[in-house]
Amino acid sequence: MITQPNHVPERLALLAASAADTFLTEELLRGEQVHGGIDLAKVVDALPEDDARWSVEPIRSLVEDAMFEFREDRTQADAWLAPRLHATLRLTRREAADKRLWNHLALAVAPDYVVWRHLSEPTAARPERRVATERFRGPADRQCFSRLWWAAELFRNGPDYEPVEVACGNQDLIHTVLRLDLIDHRPTAQALVRLLKSGKVTTGREVNGLSTAINAAGATLVYDVLGPDEPRDPSRLRDWIAAAGSSLPVGRHTLPEGPDEDPVPETSVAALTHYFTELFETAPVRGRKSGE
Repeated sequence: MITQPNHVPERLALLAASAADTFLTEELLRGEQVHGGIDLAKVVDALPEDDARWSVEPIRSLVEDAMFEFREDRTQADAWLAPRLHATLRLTRREAADKRLWNHLALAVAPDYVVWRHLSEPTAARPERRVATERFRGPADRQCFSRLWWAAELFRNGPDYEPVEVACGNQDLIHTVLRLDLIDHRPTAQALVRLLKSGKVTTGREVNGLSTAINAAGATLVYDVLGPDEPRDPSRLRDWIAAAGSSLPVGRHTLPEGPDEDPVPETSVAALTHYFTELFETAPVRGRKSGE
């Protein structure tokens, strides 16, 4: 397994996809050899020097702890890392939508983590272990770090990251639901987490069936009518981001706190949880017998 590059930058930067391709070698994708880092540093665009958020050290520390703590089960790292990455890398959604930032994080700062987390196990059909290129530079729901940041952003309940742990503990949920526009509706996200916590939905097939049913019903039903949400005060997010330079490192054994925003109205979560439970009873779930 590879280690970090010889040269790891001190600050995050922006790396265009066209420039990233040069460093996505077969040796890297097979987890055999990482680039040195010096040449990559020559093709990035710098971020503002006076912004403490772009420091690499807190992120490197997190991924190294994750690789040690979850060395026996890599998939469990997602639920641990997602809230801590979000609370460490405090971004606006506009900033988080810039794929160049995630390209740089994956290729320049922590390619060893990407390989550690996503190097496939050999199978009869595909005996060679390999990391998909989209884990380094790809859509937001597939790229190694952006999918965790966005999962934390969409599933947190105000400052509470506990729902993020639940959501990211189910690989099928984050793989399927992050692609749906309706997940940006906070009561919908919290209702999905509640169904997972209650044990009503557990398997990958059940998650996929429920997601399909919710998405289809959402085409004719406005969920905001069933579960209205309160408008969020943007100044609270701005204050949280501005405090990044003076914030303490996130805890390893306790969850951090997110922006001091109001939680989702409980009545809305309860209403949608009830509605989704009814949807799930008739949702097409592969392998489930009729009437179960």
